[in-house]
Amino acid sequence: MPDAVMIFAAGFGTRMGQLTKDRPKPLIEVAGKALLDHALDHADDAAVPTCVVNAHYRADQVVRHVASRPSVTVSHESPDLLDTGGGLKNALPALGEGPVFTLNSDAVWNGPNPLRTLADAWKPDHMDALLLTVPRARVWGREGGGDFMVDAEGRLHRGGALVYTGAQILKTDLVAKWPETAFSLNAIWDDIAHAGRLFGEEYPGHWADVGHPAGIVTAETMLRASAL
Repeated sequence: MPDAVMIFAAGFGTRMGQLTKDRPKPLIEVAGKALLDHALDHADDAAVPTCVVNAHYRADQVVRHVASRPSVTVSHESPDLLDTGGGLKNALPALGEGPVFTLNSDAVWNGPNPLRTLADAWKPDHMDALLLTVPRARVWGREGGGDFMVDAEGRLHRGGALVYTGAQILKTDLVAKWPETAFSLNAIWDDIAHAGRLFGEEYPGHWADVGHPAGIVTAETMLRASAL
């Protein structure tokens, strides 16, 4: 099981409109708790000892928000955003060596801990990345279709009805060696897929995208439904 997790929290959150005028998207609340805390609580529950949160837009608010969590380190992206791959590369000194979890902060889960689900399926001998996916039928608030399909061996390929949930385990060798400073993890996945080492694990619960204002109500509806 990886002993470090990277939580992505640096974006501008422009799809949130006025909600991010004076605060970063990860501090928007869903069901009375900041999105960032939903993610951090998964890391705590999975007992991941090292946690890094990246920050850019209104980074001072993120720093203050996590100040009470001594296990959390903030990785600053300045002056420019580095995208997911560049953000992870920038945070590698704090994350340490070996594979890491990564977790987007703009989603809410209804089911088992996504990090534990990944850890149970991780086979490093033949995987370089393991992405947690969910069928479109168990997705709440998602705009658009799926991202991947899975073959009989569990390898992922582009296209299909499976939605990437923003949670994965990833070996960071390619990230560390990548020549660019700002880049998307999609480029890393393409190289890993070409080598036949990009795998997927299906999440058994429900998942909500909270990348836009309507997603807040949708996610709260999903959580209430599970409590009935």
